Order: sequence, then structure tokens, then C-alpha cells
Amino acid sequence: MRLGSRRTFVGGSAIAMACLVGAVTAAGRAQVAADIPATTDNTFENVMLLKGIPVDTFLDAMGMFANAMGNDCTYCHASGAALDRDAFAVATPRIQRARQMIVMMNAINKTYFAGQPRVTCFTCHGGNQSPRSDPNLALQYSTPPEDPNVRDFPTDPTLSVDQVFDRYVEALGGTARLAALTSFTAKGTYEGFDTLFEKVPVDIYAQAPNQYATIVHMSAGDSVRVYNGAGAWMAGPDTAVPLLTLTSGNLDRARLEALVAFPIGLKQAFPEWRVGRAVLNDEEVRVVQAAENGQAVVNLYFDDSGLLARLVRWTETPVGFVPTQIDYSDFREVAGVKIPFHRTVSQTYMQMTVELSDVQPNVQIDAARFAKPAPAKPAA
Repeated sequence: MRLGSRRTFVGGSAIAMACLVGAVTAAGRAQVAADIPATTDNTFENVMLLKGIPVDTFLDAMGMFANAMGNDCTYCHASGAALDRDAFAVATPRIQRARQMIVMMNAINKTYFAGQPRVTCFTCHGGNQSPRSDPNLALQYSTPPEDPNVRDFPTDPTLSVDQVFDRYVEALGGTARLAALTSFTAKGTYEGFDTLFEKVPVDIYAQAPNQYATIVHMSAGDSVRVYNGAGAWMAGPDTAVPLLTLTSGNLDRARLEALVAFPIGLKQAFPEWRVGRAVLNDEEVRVVQAAENGQAVVNLYFDDSGLLARLVRWTETPVGFVPTQIDYSDFREVAGVKIPFHRTVSQTYMQMTVELSDVQPNVQIDAARFAKPAPAKPAA
């Protein structure tokens, strides 16, 4: 089964997330109570190499393995994990081999690349269960597919970052109209691995300049995702711990999602940008990339109309940089401002889509909507 198969990932990822929710230790619950981001040491059983990292970063690393192998989480974990949550801690032969591969990968990077994550699981596996060692003539004598989600691309000196952002603002409705939109609420549907792609109701609350809250009404209870302008959290039946605190690249991705809702301040999100070109859905787009500490961290893709078509934000993990991709479409005018009514978020361990049906602009929103959510209660 290959990466990209909905059948492969629906079962495996949904099972993995459900099992991780039940695997939280008492120490992990104490971290949540103390408002400390949960880490692997006190959250999961039998973690040997990826110790001391935040849970959200750990999930990205697990997603790297799934992506590189072209399979879901249950490929490496015990088959009984689908029904027995504790079985995720069983050190299967594949998990033991994965640990050996991590040691090998780290040794290569330390020896030849000064410790930089230049070689990752995907470098050798490329979406296959076994690394390929023989030449592939089809790659040599046919047109290979182009992946626009790359961190390394040539800068185009004929394009200006300021011009791309200015055109984006104008395409959305202009500076004056964007400044006049100070808040909105929205209703629609949500579907993803965590709902087995069943559409469920969703409510969204957004407040300028950068606060954003989503409430997904799942059958097992509400899933609350909040960015309050400084911190970001998730709590619900779909989270690995009762209250998942987002850190590092995931925290910054939540910040960018909020800024996209009120994009006047988007260009100021990072001090350093460059621009190039790519092909997205068979159409040429402008790619504006921000860097931080010498590392590319986010790509913004603007289509021919000037609108934002995609955002890709990378999170650095112990096993390499792992992307989150957000695709925007179906822009409609609300109070003179174009808002994307369709959004798909793709991560290496999950995918979800939000479709809006009703948006109310410039409404009064209770500040409590953007407060840190209460930890989710364990299932009865």
C-alpha cells in the first residue's frame, strides 16, 4: 500500500491517534495539569531514542516514518494495537529495526554533514517499504513529477517579494477593506482521519490581528483548537494527550493560519523572504519563502490571480524536517474581502478538510473563545 491511499491512512492514522490518547501515563497527566508541554518521556511507554521532545514534535516524527515507508502506523506497531492501546508500546521487530536505522542515520549526518539532518528516512525509502538500490530507467527517460513543496529552489530576481504581497492584498479586496474586517465567525463542515472522513459540524471564531479558534463537533465530543496570539492548544477525543500544547514549528503554523485570516500583517511574520516560481496543479505560481536562523521554514504559494493557494510550514524533528501543507480555495467575498471557504490541511500523520457554509463578519466574540481549552475528559 502506497502513501496517498486514503484507504491505507484512514484506518491506520485514526487507530494510531485513538490508541495514543489512551496511552498517556500519570506523569503525562501531571504535566498537563502543571501547564507544561507534554514530552515523550512522561507520556508514552517504551520510547527509547526520541526522548525529551514535545508530543506534537513526536507525532511529526512518527509521521515521517509512515510517509517514508508508504504505509500507516500499524505497519511497524503490533497488529493488536488496533484493539489494544497498550500494544503500541510493544517493541516489534520492525520497531527494533527502525531504532537501528535512526542510529545509522544520525551517525551518517554526524560524520558527513556536521549533524545537520541531510539524510532522513525518506532519503533512502522514498515512500517504499524497502530502499531501492537499482536504477529506475523510467525516471531517467520520462518527465519526472515536480514537487513544489521544496525548501531549496532558485530565487527569481525578476520577481519582488513586496510586489507579490501587495498583489495578494489587492486580490483579497485592498488594504482599506482588509483593515475594516476585524473579526468573523463561521459555520461549516469538517472531515478527516479523526472522523473517518465523515462530515461533522464545525464552528470557527477569528479575531484580528491573530486569534483563531476551531471547534469540531465530533461524535465522541468536541475537539477544540485555539491560537490566542501567543500560544496554541488542542483538546478533544482526537488528541494524543488531554491537552496538547503546540510547540516549535506547529505553534508557528497555528500563528500563520491565524494571520492568513487577517493577512495585512503576514509579510511582517518573518524578517527575511525570497521569491521564486513553481508549478502547482499544472499552473505556474509564485513561491515566497521565509527563513529563520538560516533555515527555510515556510513557503507561501500565490496563483496567477494573486491569491494564496498553499502554505507549507516545516517543523524540525530529530529525524528531519516534516511539512504541514494547507491548501486554500473557493474564495468568496465577505464584507468586501475574499475569504477561502475551502481549506485542506495535510500532515504526515493526518489530513482534514474544512468547508465553510456561512461567515458572519465583524461580530462581537467572547474573549473566552480564545482561552486555553480545558483538558479533554477520558472516554467513559
